[in-house]
Amino acid sequence: MGELFRSEEMTLAQLFLQSEAAYCCVSELGELGKVQFRDLNPDVNVFQRKFVNEVRRCEEMDRKLRFVEKEIKKANIQILDTGENPEVPFPRDMIDLEANFEKIENELKEINTNQEALKRNFLELTELKYILRKTQQFFDEAQLHHHQQMADPDLLEESSSLLDPSEIGRGAPLRLGFVAGVINRERIPTFERMLWRVCRGNVFLRQAEIENPLEDPVTGDSVHKSVFIIFFQGDQLKNRVKKICEGFRASLYPCPETPQERKEMAAGVNTRIDDLQMVLNQTEDHRQRVLQAAAKTIRVWFIKVRKMKAIYHTLNLCNIDVTQKCLIAEVWCPVADLDSIQFALRRGTEHSGSTVPSILNRMQTNQTPPTYNKTNKFTYGFQNLVDAYGIGSYREINPAPYTIITFPFLFAVMFGDFGHGLLMTLFAVWMVLRESRILSQKSDNELFNMVFSGRYIILLMGLFSVYTGLIYNDCFSKALNMFGSSWSVRPMFTSPKANWTEELLKKVPVLQLNPDVNGVFNGPYPFGIDPIWSLASNKLTFLNSFKMKMSVVLGIIHMLFGVTLSLLNHIYFKKPMNIYLGFIPEMIFMASLFGYLVILIVFKWCAYDAATSRTAPSLLIHFINMFLFNYTDENLPMLYRGQIGLQCFLVICALLCIPWMLALKPFMLRRQYLRRKHLGTHNFGGIRVGNGPTEEDAEIIQHDQLSMHSEEGEELSSQFSYQKDCVVITSEELNKEEVEISIVDQPFDFGDVVVHQAIHTIEYCLGCISNTASYLRLWALSLAHAQLSEVLWTMVMHLGLNVKSLGGGILLVFVFAAFSTLTIAILLIMEGLSAFLHALRLHWVEFQTKFYIGTGFKFMPFSFESIREGKFDE
Repeated sequence: MGELFRSEEMTLAQLFLQSEAAYCCVSELGELGKVQFRDLNPDVNVFQRKFVNEVRRCEEMDRKLRFVEKEIKKANIQILDTGENPEVPFPRDMIDLEANFEKIENELKEINTNQEALKRNFLELTELKYILRKTQQFFDEAQLHHHQQMADPDLLEESSSLLDPSEIGRGAPLRLGFVAGVINRERIPTFERMLWRVCRGNVFLRQAEIENPLEDPVTGDSVHKSVFIIFFQGDQLKNRVKKICEGFRASLYPCPETPQERKEMAAGVNTRIDDLQMVLNQTEDHRQRVLQAAAKTIRVWFIKVRKMKAIYHTLNLCNIDVTQKCLIAEVWCPVADLDSIQFALRRGTEHSGSTVPSILNRMQTNQTPPTYNKTNKFTYGFQNLVDAYGIGSYREINPAPYTIITFPFLFAVMFGDFGHGLLMTLFAVWMVLRESRILSQKSDNELFNMVFSGRYIILLMGLFSVYTGLIYNDCFSKALNMFGSSWSVRPMFTSPKANWTEELLKKVPVLQLNPDVNGVFNGPYPFGIDPIWSLASNKLTFLNSFKMKMSVVLGIIHMLFGVTLSLLNHIYFKKPMNIYLGFIPEMIFMASLFGYLVILIVFKWCAYDAATSRTAPSLLIHFINMFLFNYTDENLPMLYRGQIGLQCFLVICALLCIPWMLALKPFMLRRQYLRRKHLGTHNFGGIRVGNGPTEEDAEIIQHDQLSMHSEEGEELSSQFSYQKDCVVITSEELNKEEVEISIVDQPFDFGDVVVHQAIHTIEYCLGCISNTASYLRLWALSLAHAQLSEVLWTMVMHLGLNVKSLGGGILLVFVFAAFSTLTIAILLIMEGLSAFLHALRLHWVEFQTKFYIGTGFKFMPFSFESIREGKFDE
């Protein structure tokens, strides 16, 4: 349970994997997901590593599967997802997979090629069918027009201008050539203008729209086209017309001149279209069968291929022994999971059929391990909130367990409303109850997935908001009269000043209840705030005072708790200097000033009742005078006896803490550095260990026992422990003292240490003031939420409730719909997001900076989990 409050203890381990068992062992480690491999070949190019060919083969198989997946989605076929987690195929199975994928890809490509050719042929025949139909209509219209001209002499004379002058006498008509084709409908206006300009008006264009859209054989999109026929005279115009048609990508088709030939060609085209449609249907059925068969197993294939690729990529991080029979890997892993890692290696060795076991050897290192915080589905969201600020340093206090309580609570202080909190809770409960179904659906909506991942955060925020809403006695801006009111108005009181008659109550709109009159105040309200305050004209004055003081109290307690957590870090990392020169003055400084302010607030609440509340002095004036040592104001009474002396003592203590934090630590660090430097120049038994070890010394340090000799030649057995940058040697013969001997000659810059400590001291002292003021956002956001809720009720809901007629009931339906929409959009979503961000800021800046460094790097284990969940693109 202790690991919940601190990151897991990690160790660096060396793996010796036999070449024939390495693949299976890494596969088992991927299923386990508890080890992070280090790259032992950082200077080796990716294309020069041993398993680069296998990685390429896996990438090629993955490409083929993506092609098949694209075709499946294009055909609107559902990909079957049974949630199965297939085992990693053996390397020898890669050939079978490649052959299978190659067969499917080639078959689909062949089907697509044939289908595209058939569709292109079908399109051409369809266009020719429409051309024959439309041109026949054109010629029929021309024939009808010709008969009308023969019947009308004026039309006949007008049409004679179309005849050749040499043939007028003979009465022979002009022979005009024509071409027919199909063009995209949107190009018709430009096409017509181009023909007119290039041919100078010597051509005649007729066009008609094709009613049914045609399918593009390449893209499959629907295209709207038109049939056109162009009449011209001479080969010169014919060439120009064909070039223009070619430029506009118009399709030209041969069209017979006589009606009989056109009729025969149309019959033949229709027959070919029917035959082609039958072939297309059979081809599409075959394609559907192939894709449906692939859709059933493509997810399993994806998982297998990408697991194989991940394994070979991981094997490329390993070193290969000179004998080519062993792979050497270095991994970070949790100490608590060493046994499960050993079992995984054993299973991998058994699956591979190897008789030589794999070896796991723990290594000593001075490198900083990665940070690994175990989470479950409940703590996952809170841990993400902390990690968004910065990954925790190794083994430092993890703020996430405390954030589980403090974050929803501070949110609820700003969002406190029973009704809104209840709606938020119901939404979170719905997500929690249906989480398995929602997870199985694997939604692609990024916004919903983000909200769903924080469902337990939303649940706690809603529950805490319900609690604070009851404390504030606020439900959709209305008070709940659960226990009645502790205030009462009676017709006659014993005090003559409180003699409120019925006539007085009718005439005067605003009356002030005096809490000091017997019979009016019946004692404290059992829970929360008395509902009578919702009717009071001075409601804001009372609530502002209450919420402002409450915000200061909660903020100072939160910060003091953060400073207290830093003590646990100092104790764990065995840094007594940080305790005496850091934690203690920091705690005294904050407690003597702001902790005292909390005591004053609580004291004033307890010391003054309804009878004496008017004579209560201002805490703000007292607190300002405390810093100024100003106690000469006779009109400002003291809160208690001996207040002046105690406040002067506390301010002096706080001022003394500033040089305590500022100056002592740099001088102590300098003294330790000089001491280590002096000790480092000594020789122990002929072994010089100052200013870095020699190669021989390094070999000696790697053992658990360090052999040393005294001046008399006696061998002294000394245990040593390895720390970051130093070896601590302990020996009974050396008076049982610990002597730190610097291994790495690190320069010590006193000026840098002084500047760093000065910045830390100034930041902390000024931060105590600014951070305390920052917690007033709890009051401000709570006030804003309550006022917005009240305005929404007054401006919207109150409007519908005021109409007393029958139409008011109908109007109320629409008013309530508008009220509900605005409540969800503004008060739940916008105000909820605002309170969420402010609570996040209070944790990141005001709370975590007191103890959380956050300069670590996250533990990224080699795991197949993302592949199992279907997140193939990650």
